[in-house]
Amino acid sequence: MASIPTLKHSLALALHVQAQQLVEEAGQAWPESLQVKVEQPASMQHGDYASNAAMLLAKTLRQPPMQIATALVDRLLMAGTMAGLVKKVEAVSPGFVNWHLDWLVWAQNSIGAGRHNASVDTTELEKTIARASPQTPPKVLVEHTSINPNKAAHIGHLRNSCIGDTLARLYRRLGYKVEVHNYIDDLGNQLADTVVGLLHTGSQAKAERFGDYCWDTYAAVNRAYAVNPELTKERTRILHELEAGQTSAAWLGELVAEKIVREHVEEMGQFGIRYDVLVWESHLVRQGFWAAAAERLQSTPAFVQVKEGKLAGCWVLKAGQGLEGHGDAVTPASSQTQDQEADHQADKVLVRSNGILTYTAKDIAYHLWKFGLLDINFTYSPFMKDLWTTARPSKGSAKRFGRADIVLNVIDSRQEYPQAMVKQALD
Repeated sequence: MASIPTLKHSLALALHVQAQQLVEEAGQAWPESLQVKVEQPASMQHGDYASNAAMLLAKTLRQPPMQIATALVDRLLMAGTMAGLVKKVEAVSPGFVNWHLDWLVWAQNSIGAGRHNASVDTTELEKTIARASPQTPPKVLVEHTSINPNKAAHIGHLRNSCIGDTLARLYRRLGYKVEVHNYIDDLGNQLADTVVGLLHTGSQAKAERFGDYCWDTYAAVNRAYAVNPELTKERTRILHELEAGQTSAAWLGELVAEKIVREHVEEMGQFGIRYDVLVWESHLVRQGFWAAAAERLQSTPAFVQVKEGKLAGCWVLKAGQGLEGHGDAVTPASSQTQDQEADHQADKVLVRSNGILTYTAKDIAYHLWKFGLLDINFTYSPFMKDLWTTARPSKGSAKRFGRADIVLNVIDSRQEYPQAMVKQALD
């Protein structure tokens, strides 16, 4: 099944039909390497879309580009203007075909409906679409929501989810294969804080949902840290146990996270927001994804172990061109992001000297997997209706998630620098 063309694609197809006829009438063969492309001009004065196809055909037709552009415009006008979507099409020196669109008409009609109602030769267009469209549409992986599983969701989380869900719907509408991920950070400081709070604060807060109770518990434990700094050592201990697994604290953390994630998914479901798979950070770490990523990175000069200075013993990713010093300008969000280094360096720490992975290291492993660049995969089990989750190997089964052509992350702008380093690792 051919994917639904975008408006730009539809304009290119209409122009291609007319250009091909022009070449055939001149007794010439269509140049094999020539592709009719439509782009947005640098200046809006030149219209909404433009094509240099006439200039590319000048050698084949042995005519001035402006003469060819004028002929193409005349043919487009005779064929029709796509159900009123095109307000004006004109030839512009030195040989561009420029379109000015009626955006009010566009807003009132879907692109698909506009294409089928257009007075251009839709039969010919359908044939061209079938030839031009890939048999297997590109796969787009959208990651959004990704709330820390330590307390209830708030309105800011809903904003993130609405943006992500809208992107997913738009890509589906355009014919892409879309896969939506919700990444669960069940090894971070936030969950460790909530577990410490449940064990030590004894909150008496009344709540309808477990997430609301944990919200009060999380606030209580942070107040307790201020009064009793020694309690922060308990957070460090819990953090290590969450990552190692198979202890009472680790099991408690898993139960807390799963209960809260179920509430998050149910709450987002009330707004029609759905996911295909939940990816748990604990599964990524314990099942060797970082080890596989590190092996790939160690084959490059960008991933090195520091021998001296305050980062001695740490494994760091060397900043690429344009990133030097960028990290120093990014301020992490207080104690809640301590696992992202309190002082960002131009060279990003991925593994601390004590062997603990940073958030960015785990994110790099996740993204290498997203693009199918690791020879390792998760196993999956059902979580809720039509929703899968990564699972322990003994509990799960194989599924074809990941291996995307395009990855979109909807994420806090404070993550700009770590995300840049993820891109650097992919490069």
